[in-house]
Amino acid sequence: MTPSARCRARRFVSSGVCVTRPPERSSEARWCGRFGAPLPAQFTSEWPARTRPFRSLDVLPRVTCPNHPDSILVEDYRAGDMICSECGLVVGDRVIDVGSEWRTFSNDKATKDPSRVGDTQNPLLSDGDLSTMIGKGTGAASFDEFGNSKYQNRRTMSSSDRAMMNAFKEITNMADRINLPRNIVDRTNNLFKQVYEQKSLKGRSNDAIASACLYIACRQEGVPRTFKEICAVSRISKKEIGRCFKLILKALETSVDLITTGDFMSRFCSNLGLPKQVQMAATHIARKAVELDLVPGRSPISVAAAAIYMASQASAEKRTQKEIGDIAGVADVTIRQSYRLIYPRAPDLFPADFKFDTPVDKLPQL
Repeated sequence: MTPSARCRARRFVSSGVCVTRPPERSSEARWCGRFGAPLPAQFTSEWPARTRPFRSLDVLPRVTCPNHPDSILVEDYRAGDMICSECGLVVGDRVIDVGSEWRTFSNDKATKDPSRVGDTQNPLLSDGDLSTMIGKGTGAASFDEFGNSKYQNRRTMSSSDRAMMNAFKEITNMADRINLPRNIVDRTNNLFKQVYEQKSLKGRSNDAIASACLYIACRQEGVPRTFKEICAVSRISKKEIGRCFKLILKALETSVDLITTGDFMSRFCSNLGLPKQVQMAATHIARKAVELDLVPGRSPISVAAAAIYMASQASAEKRTQKEIGDIAGVADVTIRQSYRLIYPRAPDLFPADFKFDTPVDKLPQL
């Protein structure tokens, strides 16, 4: 307080004048003083309840319809209104919605997650995928005269993380095309990260490495896919995937189980629409052929295809060599070569309880 203010305060107190706060005017008095007219009768009973100060929980204001005080009020969350259920009168507006907000900030595009929080943390990246990413824009408004938006992500994300992100997207796309589950995608991503950080495959394209990692992950998870199936979804040659496959196994010092005919039998028979009896017979034929050493040097896929052909020809659900070859990814001549090796021992290959529609001696001789 300044000296002049203290002097004025002493003179004011010494004069003996008692200063009191003017009494608070009622709601009716404030209305009349402002509008020069008495308070309308319809608001007389409601006004004091709305203007009372919040002194305790039992005197909280309650909004009601002036015409139907006991009616239920309906809240319109989209418009923010409170509406009387009897007459439709809007008795309250600008109501605050306390629910969750799911507004989208992605330029009205149909993105995967329309919320603000973004994707979950990715432990495979160096920063956990928590860096700011600038989404792609369309049109001239998305870029300034210096092209800043185009190069923004190159400054906010490291080159290694950017390369791994692109590889993870390619792995996910390949897995989706051949209907692989999420656990195989996760294993493939981990394999790719290990190979990428070791830098043991320099000079190889990331797409080829990702394709080889997907092939390894499928075999490790017990749902192997052929090289041709991986080639069909990756646009990488079988020779390049095979080279990366061997280099990755050597770099990571790991191994995969040998492929057997049983690994493909269930999927091939299901895609061909064959019943369970034919599938079990084909599995038995392929296993016995390997045990009897009838198909030395033949790939498990070709043996499985030949066994399916023999089992289907002996049943009522017959399939041609071309139909089986299209599903198994092998040529007709490959099926015929394997079939000729197992045909002489056909009576010993079928299970004992198999119901023949075509006798063994009537099976086709290729």
